[in-house]
Amino acid sequence: MKLKSILIVFAFFFNWAQAQDSYQGMGQKALMDGDFKLAIVHLEKAIVVDSGNLSALYMLGYSFYHSSDYKRAVGVFSKLVLLNSSNNVAYYYRGKARNVMAAETAKLSNGDRERLFLSAIRDFSKAIEIDPDDSKLYQGRAFAYRDYGMFKGQKNQKSYDRKKAINAFQFCVADFYKLKEISPGRKDMMSHLQEATECLKELKP
Repeated sequence: MKLKSILIVFAFFFNWAQAQDSYQGMGQKALMDGDFKLAIVHLEKAIVVDSGNLSALYMLGYSFYHSSDYKRAVGVFSKLVLLNSSNNVAYYYRGKARNVMAAETAKLSNGDRERLFLSAIRDFSKAIEIDPDDSKLYQGRAFAYRDYGMFKGQKNQKSYDRKKAINAFQFCVADFYKLKEISPGRKDMMSHLQEATECLKELKP
């Protein structure tokens, strides 16, 4: 009887692991094929089997992000951050998702948009603390500062705050220079640097 119970438990865990591997494997294949909607279907099942599976969670958040479901992407990457606070990639994609939501979601209140912009900037800053040599983190934060500066620099809007806009563009320019220092071959960023510099000049008295 004792042996039978052990075999039942073993079979249960074998089937559990097999199901988890199957769902994750199918989700990974769909993701690699660029079918993010299908990847989400499989990866959500993998998470039901094992809610702490970091690889499945990352792929699920990535799939939500590339399906333009930014709110759910933020939720998944937030869970990843709770499970592994040193995961700079989770902070990076959560920052990107929050910044897109703030910049493109017109239905949000000004207060909600500002909170999202500032949360995105904090996410990129945290990622930079973890890996200060990763150029894409400075790029992400530079764009977040730029978008926040544009949001606060519109004179005909209630959100207008010239001082905050100036500060945002100053940090934006600094990040673009840091990006230039780390990756001197990134000539594609120079037009963004020039644009941010021009915006800063227009805002200054």
